[in-house]
Amino acid sequence: MDAADTIAAELRGLADPARAEQEKRYLKSDLEHIGVTVPALRKVAVRAATGLTREETLALADRLWRRPVHECRMAAIEVLIRNAPLLKADDLAVAERMIRESHTWAYVDFLAIKVAGDLVVRHPPLATTLDLWSADANFWIRRTALLALIPGIRAGTGDLTRLAKYGDALIEEKEFFIRKALGWVLRELSKKDPDWVTAWVRDRTDRISGVTIREAVRHLPAHDRDALLTAYRS
Repeated sequence: MDAADTIAAELRGLADPARAEQEKRYLKSDLEHIGVTVPALRKVAVRAATGLTREETLALADRLWRRPVHECRMAAIEVLIRNAPLLKADDLAVAERMIRESHTWAYVDFLAIKVAGDLVVRHPPLATTLDLWSADANFWIRRTALLALIPGIRAGTGDLTRLAKYGDALIEEKEFFIRKALGWVLRELSKKDPDWVTAWVRDRTDRISGVTIREAVRHLPAHDRDALLTAYRS
């Protein structure tokens, strides 16, 4: 068996049919589900990915991703995350293809933050690709443009110019997953720069959605949070 077969066999050895049924229903998935917990799945994938070259990492992730099994797709993502430091700027295209094929936050969010976001931090010129993604017809790609800003924000080097630009472009989106993502990114920034988030939201309480503002203000000081929510409701 090759590495992908070995991983698939290990995952099946951890199967929990009841969990599989529950997860498949929750994610509204068309894939086969085995029912493996994320920590157990991650352990299998990380062990398999350790010591691989960039080329081997990409090949293993591709073989796993092509299997119509939820846990194999999750393992593919974990393999990429484990060896993210090996990836080159051109490998953003790999993440993009996987995101376009995902159709669920369960894959998109890990790819957006821990693969695409990591690449953008290490290769800043890739941010111009995020500019294109922020206006893409695929809302999962638009979500990724926002979420890929999170690693920089967490590192204290957040691209606030792009966050403001994407935020203004997407603030009136009707798609729940875009509204939630914008709030999530603002929430992450509020841990580092609550004044920026407070000022940005304050100027947009007439346009922002309830989903976005509730996420954005969650970690703000109580007086700022209450003032913004009051302005939003008025």
